[in-house]
Order: sequence, then structure tokens, then C-alpha cells
Amino acid sequence: MPEILLYATKFCPYCRRARALLDSKGVSYKVLDVNQNPALWKEINDRTGRNTVPQIFIGGRHVGGCDDLYDIERRGELDPLLQGA
Repeated sequence: MPEILLYATKFCPYCRRARALLDSKGVSYKVLDVNQNPALWKEINDRTGRNTVPQIFIGGRHVGGCDDLYDIERRGELDPLLQGA
């Protein structure tokens, strides 16, 4: 199973939605709380060119934010991605 990283904050509703979808898939993921470590904001921008949360990486691939994650799910691409295909 690929490593899943989620740059997020505790109070962001989009972050909670993204976590809920990942939880429903029964996968483990690492949350990087940008409020606990402000340097992560720069890391997000350096890695993605974006400055919003959540930013989600699956197996090193940047899949985007919450809406992007749900779009991947709707297209039937999330499960294979989570399995490392």
C-alpha cells in the first residue's frame, strides 16, 4: 500500500471531508498539521504551487485537494491508486 500524506488543519471542513473519504476506504495515512508546524505551509507551496489545505499525496503523487480526491473517487480511480496500481 502506498504512503498517503495529508497536509491539513484540524478545523478545515475540506480536510475533514478528505479524511472521512480516506477513513471509509480503511487506509492509513499521515496527517501533517500545518498549524502545528508553520514551515509546512512553505513545503506545501514548494511541492504543489498551492497554498491551501488539504493537499493530498498518494504514493508520492500529488492528487490535489478535497474536491480532487472526490473527483478521483467518482471516476473509479481512487481504489486502484490506494492499492498502488
